Amino acid sequence: MASEEASLRALESLMTEFFHNCTTNERKREIEELLNNFAQQIGAWRFCLYFLSSTRNDYVMMYSLTVFENLINKMWLGVPSQDKMEIRSCLPKLLLAHHKTLPYFIRNKLCKVIVDIGRQDWPMFYHDFFTNILQLIQSPVTTPLGLIMLKTTSEELACPREDLSVARKEELRKLLLEQVQTVLGLLTGILESIWDKHSATAATPPPSPTSGESGDLLSSLLQSPSAAKLLNQPIPILDTDSEYICSLALECLAHLFSWIPLSTSITPSLLTTIFHFARFGCDTRARKMSSVNGSSPSALLGQERGRLGVLAMACINELMSKNCVPMEFEEYLLRMFQQTFYLLQKITRENNAHTVKSRLEELDERALSQGSRAESYIEKFTDFLRLFVSVHLRRIESYSQFPVVEFLALLFKYTFHQPTHEGYFSCLDIWTLFLDYLTSKIKSRLADKEAVLNRYEDALVLLLTEVLNRIQFRYNQAQLEELDDETLDDDQQTEWQRYLRQSLEVVAKVMELLPTHAFSTLFPVLQDNLEVYLGLQQFVVTSGTGHRLNITAENDCRRLHCSLRDLSSLLQAVGRLAEYFTGDVFAARFNDALTVVERLVKVTLYGSQIKLYNIETAVPSVLKPDLIDVHAQSLAALQAYAHWLAQFYSEVHRQNPEQFISLVSTALEAITPLISSKVQEKLLLSACHLLVSLATTVRPVFLISIPAVQKVFNRITDTSAQRLPDKAQVLVCRALSNVLLLPWPNLPESEQQWAVRSTNHASLVSALTRDYRQLKATASLPQRKVQLEDTKVIIHQTLSVLEDIVESVSGESTKSRQICYQSLQESVQVSLALFPAFIHQSDVTDEMLSFFLTLFQGLRVQMGVPFTEQIIQTFLNMFTREQLAESILHEGSTGCRVVEKFLKILQVVVQEPGQVFKPFLPSVISLCMEQVYPIIAERSSPDVKAELFELLFRVLHHNWRYFFKSSVLASVQRGVAEEQMENEAQFSAIMQAFGQSFLQPDIHLFKQNLFYLETLNTKQKLYHKKIFRTTMLFQFVNVLLQVLVHKSHDLLQEEIGIATYNMASVDFDGFYSAFLPEFLASCDGVDSNQKNVLGRNFKMDRDLPSFTQNVHRLVNDLRYYRLCNDSLPPGTVKL
Repeated sequence: MASEEASLRALESLMTEFFHNCTTNERKREIEELLNNFAQQIGAWRFCLYFLSSTRNDYVMMYSLTVFENLINKMWLGVPSQDKMEIRSCLPKLLLAHHKTLPYFIRNKLCKVIVDIGRQDWPMFYHDFFTNILQLIQSPVTTPLGLIMLKTTSEELACPREDLSVARKEELRKLLLEQVQTVLGLLTGILESIWDKHSATAATPPPSPTSGESGDLLSSLLQSPSAAKLLNQPIPILDTDSEYICSLALECLAHLFSWIPLSTSITPSLLTTIFHFARFGCDTRARKMSSVNGSSPSALLGQERGRLGVLAMACINELMSKNCVPMEFEEYLLRMFQQTFYLLQKITRENNAHTVKSRLEELDERALSQGSRAESYIEKFTDFLRLFVSVHLRRIESYSQFPVVEFLALLFKYTFHQPTHEGYFSCLDIWTLFLDYLTSKIKSRLADKEAVLNRYEDALVLLLTEVLNRIQFRYNQAQLEELDDETLDDDQQTEWQRYLRQSLEVVAKVMELLPTHAFSTLFPVLQDNLEVYLGLQQFVVTSGTGHRLNITAENDCRRLHCSLRDLSSLLQAVGRLAEYFTGDVFAARFNDALTVVERLVKVTLYGSQIKLYNIETAVPSVLKPDLIDVHAQSLAALQAYAHWLAQFYSEVHRQNPEQFISLVSTALEAITPLISSKVQEKLLLSACHLLVSLATTVRPVFLISIPAVQKVFNRITDTSAQRLPDKAQVLVCRALSNVLLLPWPNLPESEQQWAVRSTNHASLVSALTRDYRQLKATASLPQRKVQLEDTKVIIHQTLSVLEDIVESVSGESTKSRQICYQSLQESVQVSLALFPAFIHQSDVTDEMLSFFLTLFQGLRVQMGVPFTEQIIQTFLNMFTREQLAESILHEGSTGCRVVEKFLKILQVVVQEPGQVFKPFLPSVISLCMEQVYPIIAERSSPDVKAELFELLFRVLHHNWRYFFKSSVLASVQRGVAEEQMENEAQFSAIMQAFGQSFLQPDIHLFKQNLFYLETLNTKQKLYHKKIFRTTMLFQFVNVLLQVLVHKSHDLLQEEIGIATYNMASVDFDGFYSAFLPEFLASCDGVDSNQKNVLGRNFKMDRDLPSFTQNVHRLVNDLRYYRLCNDSLPPGTVKL
């Protein structure tokens, strides 16, 4: 015994030294090695058993338990059965003797170690494992311990990790399911008895002033006065031990509900009991008591009681999240909803002492007082409501006894009294789900559309009004000013933008359902704010330096700021609704839309004429951005109505288009003064976007003759004028180009005036590219650094404009693209001549290739074959092996982008149907396989790989006959098409590259390439081709299985399983008779007996679900056997 005593003292001092803050990392590593070596010794567990019973040092106990955990999970197979019996008997005794004195984390770890033994040995060698747990729960002294064991068992046995065979996992689940009814009965009993015991002592509260109305609604919800009476009982006050037991029981239930199927073993009495505890969460009396007593035990009690409510809601949400509801369980569900809505009503009930909002704040704050980890009752309750609407509403709505409209009224109250922004967002999401549900319901039942809408109309109008109020400073200033409007989140929007966008989505969805109501609610509010804005003119005075806004009183400035912010939001709302005025409803809603568009045109013109964006104000840091924003939003809102204007144009162009012409001309008068480099970028870009929409979407024939447009033409083509910022320049050039290139709607070809437009377009492009075309003469001369930078600027500015012009006509008629190419022809030739001179400047090459890629995608037919060939040949000559290596290896991301764009151009080329570009195939394949692939194959970086493999896929997919010449005659004679193979070496090299890519860690590349192979199989029967079937098929299957075994691409398990099936199904006989035995024979780390078991368990199924199940079973069990074998002590004899 002395040696054990000495070892314990040594271990204690080592542990203390290890965790001492003066110990060096070097010494820590030495101690760690020492401890690991000790743990690996056979029989180390005996020392650990002694340590556990004899020490009070937490570190030593934790270490000893880790030794046991390692022994049980990794070495159990090799432990002699006598030792196993001893461990199975000693550890539970130790737990029983010390569970009250052990620190909770040591006790929980010890429980887990015992459950781990059960996971391996129950019921065969550890038959009383589960009965012991049940006995612990039933004995009052050990109930908490039994519940901890039960929860750990549910966690570790119901969804075990992969260190068990599939057969054992299935057996454990089956064994646990047999115990479910007993366990649920026990847990119900515990919760009920504690509730009943304490209910008897709870004092009856005085009747609440609102109890009359609440009782009535509750009776209607529950369809039974007795159930309502039951839920109206006062909440008992529990002692600390009872609180603790109830919280453990509810935690157990929540975990059990996560995996057991919904069935009648979840009894009505259990559900009612859970709901009793859910009431703890919405009871504010406990907190009243605690706030009086400060941090006394009763304050903690209040928090604990709240936690019981949170745990009970977690149980309810676990049940709610199951979509598959058996018929016999539906009635229970209905009862659950009724009881939860009783709680919702309780939370949102108003009385004199409490507003709804302060009650919700209290319920929410409780989580804060328990630390950031704790979820609040309100969050849990919102989760419940979301699950109800998204999963069960369609099921419950059909029950006549469920009052959906009353539920919406409660949800409305709950939503608009949320104490936090996040809570409000979550509730808006629930409304969005409800509106989506309603929209799809109406689309599927057009016959009774009116009845459905009438039922919900009042609720929707109320929702719309309140959401609109919430985005206005007039009603909600305090909250809106808390929102951050500067920091961008992951979606590149600020908190304020997110708030506005989510609110406007709800407005738009209501508009879709109730267009007239929505419009009549929104427009008057917009009108009010517009009056303020349009009335500013009278306060504009001329001063020495320009114009000034003569509003100086602090209060007036604040009110103006709020009004302008609201106007900006409402303009966005009006723009968001534009889509609901076009299409089939154009005529019916014409007058409303016309009113809106006329107002918007008036407002934009007003802003541009009195130049509010340049005006001096009393508070420039606040009011100036406001005025600019309103102006920009009015232009953006008008842009949203471009499709409506286009439809208006097509309706009236023959009869009396005066009204239309006036709208468009006025809009252009508002735009042109803003197209200037002196205007703030936000406003300038809004004006440019509106101009683009008028030129591209509306396309009126008279646009070119409007003086305002001619003014813009002159400004852009005038070299002496200051150039606009890049983005704006590109947009304006796109608009002007489209005015000349796009066909006019509603006119025959003969009236399109192509000749004049073509000349005008040529002179526009000529003016835009004047400096660029002059570069050709000096391209080959060496340039000084300053000169080179200037040249780069010209190339960047010109190509960004030209690329955009080409892109905007790529989907248009042949005539538009023809004219476009004629205008660009000289610039394209200049670009090709400049390309070799800049091959070592990867930033320039990148822009040039972008331009060529756009040309190939949009204008390859117009460029004609000879010139296209010349371009491709130039590129192929320039991108030598050395140049590719320089770009990929030494020029970083820009160099890689250059190569990627070049490969993208080749993708367009190899996809071209017909024979024109077929002569390039050999050189494209050789470039890929002999020049690019060797450079990137061994690099771990994903750069260039995705584009290269896409190009190889396109080569195969669009040029199948380059490899497989199918002869109709041959297939008729032979009855099967056994095609002749050509270019076999290239095909094999490509396939090998695909195979290699599956051995690399990049999961995106793996997924992409697996998809390409599957597509080639679906479209071209790749796996059935003789060359693939005989020389590659099982190599691919082998690689895919190895990937599954190594768990390197676990996210793609399902895709890999399906691909394996598709490959194996080409030759099932070969798979089962030859491949599988060979695969198992080559597996290391498993013995011959285990290989036989693996082979036997792989059933010879030929359908997809069974086959993939067999594959996953094989992989799981192979990993399990390796784990077992690795953990056996050396020299173990396996029987």
